[in-house]
Amino acid sequence: MPRPLIGISTYVEESTRYGVWDLPTSLVPSGYYELVQAAGGAAVLLPPDEPGRAAEVLGRVDGLVVAGGPDLDPVHYGAARDPRTGAPATVRDWWELALLDAALAAGLPLLGICRGMQALNVALGGTLVQHIDGHVGAPGVMSRHPVRPVPGTRYAAAVPEEAQVPTYHHQAVDRLGRGLVVSADAVDGTVEAIELSGPEHWVMGVQWHPERDRDTRVTAALVEAAAARAALRTPDRVPVA
Repeated sequence: MPRPLIGISTYVEESTRYGVWDLPTSLVPSGYYELVQAAGGAAVLLPPDEPGRAAEVLGRVDGLVVAGGPDLDPVHYGAARDPRTGAPATVRDWWELALLDAALAAGLPLLGICRGMQALNVALGGTLVQHIDGHVGAPGVMSRHPVRPVPGTRYAAAVPEEAQVPTYHHQAVDRLGRGLVVSADAVDGTVEAIELSGPEHWVMGVQWHPERDRDTRVTAALVEAAAARAALRTPDRVPVA
């Protein structure tokens, strides 16, 4: 069978300089698609589109990765803006929340990474801590710290031992969204991974950046779930001439 096709959300930088060009560019760090490829999937990048078209776009892929990036606008979870929260990325917020809603409705396997995990929690009605004081490592600086799996979860099945992970964040999950459970935490209690409970849908979010150290275990589990879903699809019939 062909490799399952994993869509990866991208975002627009209004001024991107390369060669003689300085143009708005839809992009995502190459570590994301390299991680999917290393885990056995084929990667396709999903540029921002009209939110109402998210279901149509996801109808062409077998799984979804929502990438990391800037803070989610607290308007999406009904909170006042903390002065330490970053400037809103309005187009990206609406597009990625629409992708998450469509993926959840369709039962599409999905993985949220850092911001993507936080957006997943918000898409399901959860809230965020807008700034973490005293978390392991300095906020806003790439560092490493241990995360502990919660026994019996999908995450623990993929990574059964405590793992040192690359992390870069100053926000975190506060109130969990509907149906979500904690599947890994840090030594200070910060939620580090979440997932939908129950066997029906493969849905997970991780607070850290697996694309930075190329640990493919979580992504391989996503690709495996996407391949299983793809195998159940009925191929479109080709009209006979």
